[in-house]
Amino acid sequence: MKLTRIALLASFTLMSACSILPKAEPFDVYRLPSAQSSTAASHGSPQRWSLRLNKFQASEVLNSPKIAVIPQGDVISSYKDSRWSDPAPVLLRNRLLDGFQQDGRVTLLSTDDSIFQADLELGGHLQAFQGEYQGTRASVVVSLDAVLVRGYDQHILASRRFEVRQALSDEKVPAVVSGFGLACDQLTAQVVAWAVEQGQKLAPPPRPL
Repeated sequence: MKLTRIALLASFTLMSACSILPKAEPFDVYRLPSAQSSTAASHGSPQRWSLRLNKFQASEVLNSPKIAVIPQGDVISSYKDSRWSDPAPVLLRNRLLDGFQQDGRVTLLSTDDSIFQADLELGGHLQAFQGEYQGTRASVVVSLDAVLVRGYDQHILASRRFEVRQALSDEKVPAVVSGFGLACDQLTAQVVAWAVEQGQKLAPPPRPL
């Protein structure tokens, strides 16, 4: 009987503890949308060099599924009850992969999720991927310090900063997410054009078969 009372007491205590724990708040998960004006297919000649796209380095705040926002000054926060489907560096890397595929000039593509070696690698540091508010004006800011490196020895061949600011007419999260899609498409078009131009000049010559 004594053991039974102890077991019942332990069970009651556990149930009581579970009942007072805070419930997880539900949140909306957003993917990075494609804008209507995506990267147009290029009429340039196909390139024979291969390209590997790496996840970009980022601060702890950006390297998470939270949708970052700077509501004022230097305060960085996140939109309540909303998340990205992946951390921002992964979202942008995948958008760039789509951009290169749509452009069509570089057909030998891979990402750092695979073990394939490539002639060139595109990486860098994601400096900004957030909503920003300045007075009554709201915008999405995406800023990337891109580097193009030689695959076999990681020697930096070229680097450039890209930054896009997309104005928002609505401060609600769905409109902000749409703004991210537009900003990322603009940045993707710029990065693809730059990387292909640099690759044409700097990629190692193809090896003989």
